[in-house]
Parts: sequence; structure tokens; C-alpha cells
Amino acid sequence: VSFLVENGEFLAVVGTSGSGKATLLHMMGGLDIPTGGTVLIDGKDLSSMKEEELTIFRRRNIGFVFQSYNLVPMLNVMENITLPLGLDGKKPDREYLENVIGMLGLEKKKNSLPSQLSGGQQQRAALARMMIGEPEVILLDEPFSALDGYLKDVLQKDMQRFLGDYSGDMLMVTHSRDEAFRFCRELMLLKDGKALTYGDTRELFEQPGLLEASRLTGCKNNSRIERLGEYEIFALDWGISLRTARKVEDDMTHVAIRGHWIRGAEQSGENCIPFHAVEYVETTFEHQYLIKSPGMEDSVLWWMRPKNGFHEDPEKNLPPYLYLPPEHLMLLKS
Repeated sequence: VSFLVENGEFLAVVGTSGSGKATLLHMMGGLDIPTGGTVLIDGKDLSSMKEEELTIFRRRNIGFVFQSYNLVPMLNVMENITLPLGLDGKKPDREYLENVIGMLGLEKKKNSLPSQLSGGQQQRAALARMMIGEPEVILLDEPFSALDGYLKDVLQKDMQRFLGDYSGDMLMVTHSRDEAFRFCRELMLLKDGKALTYGDTRELFEQPGLLEASRLTGCKNNSRIERLGEYEIFALDWGISLRTARKVEDDMTHVAIRGHWIRGAEQSGENCIPFHAVEYVETTFEHQYLIKSPGMEDSVLWWMRPKNGFHEDPEKNLPPYLYLPPEHLMLLKS
């Protein structure tokens, strides 16, 4: 793994469980020392620091939010939040402190111990402690994993507001592609302790380049291909010839498309397949259809269709064909 985070950049690290995300985060924060290589923060090599020097540097410059929150059990919420300031002998800015506590909805819990808080309240206290320290680098380990849907949305909105005024760097480890997309301009995808790819978040979602990268960013639809021309392929698993917007290189092995970009079509034509759903999955706000048309063998295509209401009949107004737009086809290497 090798990467550079420029001043003021936010980087998301995404990967499956066991891919090395937490280990990487701990090495970035000086909690684990790598057996090889270096970790440089603002030009300072953490791996060469003595233990006491590293502890002071970490406390003054790095803000952590862990999955386990790491609140001190015998200190109340206010004491936990101001702990980083007390260790350095700083006096808190009372106005800023009250704003942070209010923003995170902890006004009535300032004197409560961690054991008296819900998981979401403990998470908010950990976020407040990180924010009040105004660190140069923020390291977040699945920061919203313990929160319910509504609270997660509220906290993410407040976190975005805080980050809008934050001038330092942030590295966030997450399983959630939505969190990565929402918070971070840069994205790294990890697999088995190695970086698959690293770059602009939106560009990697649009054209991940690698089959495994497309899967890690949540794409369910992929097929092996045969190259027919500079801008034409045959999708072997979907049984269809497709025109592409991107040039087809000789080393490209697969094509993929996100189910949300597939559109219904009333007539057969270029990049169209007959609509035949073999399975239906209902989610809160969309219909999901698993499509298996003539020419497909073991593969299916997932099509995501927004709902117009919670009582809408999923069989109503289904198209006879599906259209795979050339501009949304992702050409991949294996």
C-alpha cells in the first residue's frame, strides 16, 4: 500500500472485512508500527519516533474515532469530550464547546457516564471529543456503524458541516460506499492487504477500471466480453452485442453496468435485451428485478427501478425491453 494525502484532502478506504482497513488506520495513527515501510505525517516519520514522543505527537495532532468509541468509563460526557485539551493543559473555547455539544444533541447528557448512554450517544460523544481537539489529521474507523438510519443521516449532515470548516486531512475506513462517496474526494480500495486502486472517488465509481474494484463499489452486473471492434463488444454472460462509448482495449476482459443506470425501452434496438424477470426484490424506495433473457446462461442482470409509492404494483407498467446506455458501460480488466 502506498499513497499520498495532500493537505486538506479527505480519503476513504473501502474493503471487505479482513482486507486490512483497520490495520492501515492504526499504522497511520501510530497505534501500530509497520514492520516495513514508513508512515509520514507532515514530514515526520512515526515509525522512527520514541514511544513518549509518538504519544505526545499523536495526542496533539491526530483525532481518532474508533468503532468502540474508547470513552473513559469513570469520566462523564463533558470530561470525556474535553480530555484532549486537559492532557495538553489547554482551556476549552466555551462557545465552540457548547456549539459542538449542541450540534450533536448532547446538552442533556453532559454529566452522564458512558454506561448511561446509548450506543449512538457514545458515538456522538466520541465525535465531539475528536472535533473539540481540532486535530491536524482525523482518522475515522466506521464512524457511523452503530447508528440507526435517521440518526446516521443527521450526524452525517452535521459532520459534513464540521468538515466544511476543517482545514486538515481526513482518512475514513468504511464498508459503506455511500459514506465514501458522500465524504471523501479520494478513494482507495483494499483487498487482502493490498491497494487495488486509488484515485478520485467519482471517477472510480464511474469507471473503476478493474473487475474487483467495480464489485467493491457495489456493482452487481458484470459479464465476460469478446472484443468485436473499437467500440463494440459481445457480452458472453448476457448474450448481447453492445456498443460502447469508450474504446475497447485488447486487455479488457469484462463489462459492467450499475443497475440504476439501466432504462426501460418500448422497442427493441441497439443495446437492448428483452425484459424477463425471474426474481423480484422489494426495498424501501425501489423495485429490484433480476433479469434473465434469451442468450443468458447462469448470469442475471439486476435492474433497480424507483418506486412511485409504497403500494405500487411491481408488475405495473413494466417495459418489454431494457436499454443499457453506452455511456454507462464500464470496461474492465480482471
